[in-house]
Amino acid sequence: MPVRPLTRGQAWLMPPSLDQMISPDHPVRFVAAFVDQFDYRAWHELGVQVEGAVEGGPSYHARLLLSVWVYGFMSGMRSCRRLEVACREQLPYLWLCGQQTPDHNTLWRFYKEHREGMRKLLKRTVRTAMAAGLVDFALQAVDGSKIGGNAAKDRTFDQAALERMWQRTTAAIDDLEAQNRTAGEAPPPRLPERLKQAKALQEQVKAALAKVKGEEAGATINLTDADAVLLKGRQGFVAGYNGQAVAAPLSAAAGTGGMLITAADICQDRDDHHQLLPMLEAASENTGHQAETTLADAGYHSGPNLASCREQGQEVLMPEAQAKALAGPYHKDVFTYDSESDTYLCPQGQRLSYVREKHDRKGRVARQYRALAVACRACPAFGACTRDNKGRSLEIGPDEALLREQRRRMAEPAAKAIYAKRKELIEPVFGIMKEQQGARRFLLRGLANVRSEWLLLAAAFNLRTLVRLWRIGVLALRPVAA
Repeated sequence: MPVRPLTRGQAWLMPPSLDQMISPDHPVRFVAAFVDQFDYRAWHELGVQVEGAVEGGPSYHARLLLSVWVYGFMSGMRSCRRLEVACREQLPYLWLCGQQTPDHNTLWRFYKEHREGMRKLLKRTVRTAMAAGLVDFALQAVDGSKIGGNAAKDRTFDQAALERMWQRTTAAIDDLEAQNRTAGEAPPPRLPERLKQAKALQEQVKAALAKVKGEEAGATINLTDADAVLLKGRQGFVAGYNGQAVAAPLSAAAGTGGMLITAADICQDRDDHHQLLPMLEAASENTGHQAETTLADAGYHSGPNLASCREQGQEVLMPEAQAKALAGPYHKDVFTYDSESDTYLCPQGQRLSYVREKHDRKGRVARQYRALAVACRACPAFGACTRDNKGRSLEIGPDEALLREQRRRMAEPAAKAIYAKRKELIEPVFGIMKEQQGARRFLLRGLANVRSEWLLLAAAFNLRTLVRLWRIGVLALRPVAA
């Protein structure tokens, strides 16, 4: 087989067009079309001034800069320096920029100034899909994922550790100042570098101590990112944030599988309990519809959440975290309530009488019932049912009836079949964002900045889905209301 000649100095026979080198269905063309459809109102909602100044040198158009950032988030490139190189060297970016080459400072200034307004891009992607009838509101799933921040977990300290660091830093500063004292000579014009760094660390520790002392006992703070918290994920502890997302499947009109993020947010909670209602409200606000059924994992399960969903007419399928305890022969569900005597009957025939009301730290009230101590100690189930010498007790909260109803609902075959769709609906969302969009770790610091980064990642995820629909002709871009 002959070998093709290699000539790196090969010249073009005719002047090439960059547009000819980008395929008609390339994702970068969709990004350009998506941004180009923005009218003056859309730019105003994003907080972007598209009119150039009368005086001064010409600036890069906002369409160019926003398109670069959006395509970068879609393809896992979120560094302004990497984007600068891409705008000079990669064909899709060269076409997107019209062969203009913004530097990293220009890209960074645009991102820093407008990233809060760019949060609204998520809602715009949702409304774009809705305008084409591509969102299925029969089902949605909500979940959270622990994502590392731009901070090392080893830089997280509690009050005691900060006080020890303060003492060490103060001693180091005293030693450095003693070394730099002059015998009647003029002091140096600026602080030595080591002394300057030590004093900067001292100020940082001082501010961190003040913040930790104002919080509850056991509070910690990260010296690199004060808003990052220690979270336990699948790979161990990370200093980061809890990323929340609600995903809905594409409708049958799409002609293909896939999902769309209808709401996203960032929080510092170590579990998901308090995020269920805000995420459902955000999804309803973004779409203007309420999904028929929401699927959530056990991390969201609680009586107050079930009660609130009932009030809003929202059906939620979610299992309990203590599934193993539910299978036990002496779970409180097997105790029978007698409304006439206000007592519970245990599986062994002993009665548990009302004792008192218990108030927890959150102000919730539960009724406590307890069996006679002598009866429990003589019972053959003592040790399996309870080990309390005072006798078996039950705490019945105001949402107990809802909890029991939810358990019965989750045991139904139809509910199990629906709930089985949760994993295939929401978990791939986090997998794609982490593996293909580089969202395993945030690049920015601070809760507000990280929230903007997360919402732009969610918008980019939706655009990746919309690109597929655009390629097969299901979606045609046209102006939509935000």
